[in-house]
Amino acid sequence: MGWSKDGGDGRKGYHHGNLREALIRAALHLIGEKGPGGFTFADAARAAGVSSAAPYRHFRDRDALLADVAKRGFELFAAALEKAWNNGQPNPYVAFEAVGRAYLAFARKEPAHYSAMFEAGVAPESDPELQKASDAAFGVVRRASEALTAHLPAAGRPPALMMSLHMWALAHGIASLFARADAGRRKLPMSPEDLLEAALLVYLRGLGITDRPGV
Repeated sequence: MGWSKDGGDGRKGYHHGNLREALIRAALHLIGEKGPGGFTFADAARAAGVSSAAPYRHFRDRDALLADVAKRGFELFAAALEKAWNNGQPNPYVAFEAVGRAYLAFARKEPAHYSAMFEAGVAPESDPELQKASDAAFGVVRRASEALTAHLPAAGRPPALMMSLHMWALAHGIASLFARADAGRRKLPMSPEDLLEAALLVYLRGLGITDRPGV
């Protein structure tokens, strides 16, 4: 089935079964243009070519729409981090650096999703599916941290959760400041990847972790 005019107001009626997807695409477009706080639920409906009442068939309000956009972003993000981690190959140190680069690449390639995930003010715990997707992405960083510290003596091994949070904050800060694909990107006299690599080197060597596990 297709789109058709209805109601005599010039709007397109919803008849094709893909309203949710149309709204997601519209929201991503609007986020890219105006940021996650720069548009209303009605704006999203207008951009999708439907009446202002139509979105309520799938979303209770604008926050629910943003939560769905963020959830899908985290799913893509988790897949990108998992691919970069590559089961810790060729070794956990090199694979962890790859995870960091994947973090920066995602911020650069998926700015609208990234903004919805981290800048829309939508709490992950507000939606079970969003929480699950967010946890899956963080889980890659935590598993990588556990693998990096596995060869250290148990008595001196840093808590994996603490280390994961440090690594997440480090990568996120660099991505948000220097690897954005919009006007919010700060200038840097080196590449964001080089900055992250240097920061990881300092942090991990401070914990006694080198690129030669066991040394």
